Amino acid sequence: MIMYLLMGLTAAVVSYFATWGARVVGHRLELHLPIRSRDMHSTPVSRLGGVAIFLGILVALIVASQSFFVRDIYRNNFSPWGVLAGAAVIVLVGVADDLLDIRWWVKLIGQSAAGLTVAIWGVQMTIVPWVPEAIYLENETLRVVLTAGLIVTTMNAFNFIDGLDGLAAGVATIGGTAFFFTAYWVHRNAVLLDYSDLATLITAVLVGSCLGFLPHNWFPSKIFMGDSGAMLIGLLMASAGVVSTGQITSGLYDRANGISTVIPILLPFAVLFLPLLDLGLAVVRRTARGRSPWSADRGHLHHKLLDIGYSHRTAVILMYLWTAILSFGGLAFAIFPWQIVLSIDIFATLVMGLITAWPYLARRGDETRA
Repeated sequence: MIMYLLMGLTAAVVSYFATWGARVVGHRLELHLPIRSRDMHSTPVSRLGGVAIFLGILVALIVASQSFFVRDIYRNNFSPWGVLAGAAVIVLVGVADDLLDIRWWVKLIGQSAAGLTVAIWGVQMTIVPWVPEAIYLENETLRVVLTAGLIVTTMNAFNFIDGLDGLAAGVATIGGTAFFFTAYWVHRNAVLLDYSDLATLITAVLVGSCLGFLPHNWFPSKIFMGDSGAMLIGLLMASAGVVSTGQITSGLYDRANGISTVIPILLPFAVLFLPLLDLGLAVVRRTARGRSPWSADRGHLHHKLLDIGYSHRTAVILMYLWTAILSFGGLAFAIFPWQIVLSIDIFATLVMGLITAWPYLARRGDETRA
């Protein structure tokens, strides 16, 4: 645990100071796009935050490759470097979009290139998680295609949810923390010769880098992570999920004090539920109007919270709370009896649903009385 925390701290420190540097460079060189109708800010803000997040992750992973315990992850294993290479590709694509506003199909090609980089040289889906038994993928081409597709989907999900100051970074921090504890718990409680784990390391440095960036990005934001940062988060989240689900057939979860193999199936969906839900709703909404799924609009979940009366900060905090309930509610199934966890999760969801809808319900009540 100490080494993972040190790698996360390294990422946080580098990300914090790199973000400060990106703010200065972006301001002096005026590296920002004109304000668009859907934007929530009224003054130009640099979108180079993703570069700073990437630098935090880059430095932390290089340090990890030379550090006690976690360097075992790199032994005869090119996967960490493959993931890092894919991250570098998507950051370059994101920066190009943040500065030049490239066409959606050009960005999709770049996303596919990043996903394929990870799938070919990094990590691959070896199984499709399913209940009661996982489906093993024997065809390597199918593994690569499915892995790249999952990564591209997750990158777009996080990119869609990045619409309010501090939202994407905070959601990634909360969900990544739950993911980190799950991966660590499994390896710590299993009988293994080597407890080091790539998924645990990825989530540790991702959370650290997002924490270093968040003070600069909290409302009112001084810098945005841009597409480069949001897509980078999605790529790393998906990569960690691929690593975790790939451990089902190894029997690792069965040896970790009886932790059910449903956990690596449940948790990635719980952590990514809000981004994936927002992505799905956006695709349906835009295609129903005869528009491209990648065409921008002001109909995302965070926009709806603002529309019903929440302030910018309150809307972000609500999204944080929803992420915490979903991700840690999923994590709890690995530790406590499922009947208790399910009851608490349902109760928390109902309470949060009522809190979220309260301004709308109160306004309808006032209109009825009038």
